[in-house]
Amino acid sequence: MRGFSNRFFRFSRRSIERQAVFAFVTRKQWRESWFKRSILVATLAAIASILGLTSKGRYVAAAIPSEARTVARGILSLPTPREEIEASWKRFREQGIADSRRAHEIMFAEISPEYQRLLRYSGLEPGKGLLRWGNYDRTLLLPATIFEPDDTGRSYRFKPKTHSIWLRNLTLKSGVLMFFQVPDGPGLAEALHGTTGIPVETSRQTTNSWGLRGPEPEPKAPLRVLVLGDSYMQGMFVDDEHAPPECLRRYLEAHYHVKTSVLNTGCLGYSPEQYHASLLEFADRFHPQFIVESVCSNDFGDGFEVVQGKGEWDEAKYWMDLTAEYCRTHQIPLLVVPVPFEPSMFGRRKAGFYPGQITNVLDISSISFLDPCDDFINAHLELVTAGEKIGKRPYGCPLFNDPINDGHFSPVGAEVWAESVGKRIVLMLDRDQAFGRKGL
Repeated sequence: MRGFSNRFFRFSRRSIERQAVFAFVTRKQWRESWFKRSILVATLAAIASILGLTSKGRYVAAAIPSEARTVARGILSLPTPREEIEASWKRFREQGIADSRRAHEIMFAEISPEYQRLLRYSGLEPGKGLLRWGNYDRTLLLPATIFEPDDTGRSYRFKPKTHSIWLRNLTLKSGVLMFFQVPDGPGLAEALHGTTGIPVETSRQTTNSWGLRGPEPEPKAPLRVLVLGDSYMQGMFVDDEHAPPECLRRYLEAHYHVKTSVLNTGCLGYSPEQYHASLLEFADRFHPQFIVESVCSNDFGDGFEVVQGKGEWDEAKYWMDLTAEYCRTHQIPLLVVPVPFEPSMFGRRKAGFYPGQITNVLDISSISFLDPCDDFINAHLELVTAGEKIGKRPYGCPLFNDPINDGHFSPVGAEVWAESVGKRIVLMLDRDQAFGRKGL
């Protein structure tokens, strides 16, 4: 009886649903449906028009299929092909350059004639300033008087045989990361007139015939070390004699008492991809016996977020693994050296995030990894204690450019870095000699 009752009620509901409706109600429903569909079509057409007519839209449209495939692979635990990763980076970088170009043009049109004159002198005006990718995932505006494009992997490089100086106290807000490393010439004073720019007199730097900071390379020197890195190795706001690789050269030469050549490929904004490209560019020309790879927290994402555990490690690992493999196959000792993060030196270090995570992702031995943070802390304490005793406590940390609010190594910090790295290089080279391996 229950089965019959259920079938009856189901039959009754279906019968009710099939009841006829008045014609005017049908017309109203049809008009409402037609109106909704028209709105949907118009909206889709507007979106398609925006995607097709603007560079941002075209970037989004091109990225959607790739992102969808990435999500699908994530669900299925499948790796993303390297060529697709490369294509995604290419789209991202091209869009960043396009956005930065527009922002820079707007800023230039709005600033005073005095600042426009300074940008023209520096090679930073629209149409001339070099917009290139760097700092892992950012777009940089570089002076065309000092830098030139590089489409073989480095994105940009120094021009050979240049003389430059750093300016500070310039706050032009354009939404573009702009660098004021400008020509050190007789026209600088006039270019600065009417602006807030101040030359850092101790920051003069030159490039050699290879387009690198430092003295002329000597591929036939008895001891040759190649240094990979970014602005810390370039030496921001310090002169040629106090760039960290030059300090390292003096340390090694004093220890071994032989002519030593240290090739400084460091350049502001470089990241592991550019380090590897620099290695491929210069190793065959220089024939290094040792390679130092200096890495910084912003090689793995936003520098301040990385030390809080929010780094993105896969991309940096890919390029650093290639560098390590190159060193293994060519039998060249490699030393990976993370730059000490100044805020972590005096608070909670959280070394498990940075630099400890580097050791987790890289396939290198502990001997090939050096964290100079403790050497920096010891040197800081020694300098502060000595200053206190004579009533001249240094401002901030004397190992960094704190007096001008810059976080790069000071001349003293560069020397501390060189001694810390130099000691490990000596031990590694002496070990290799003792075992009859390739070395001095």
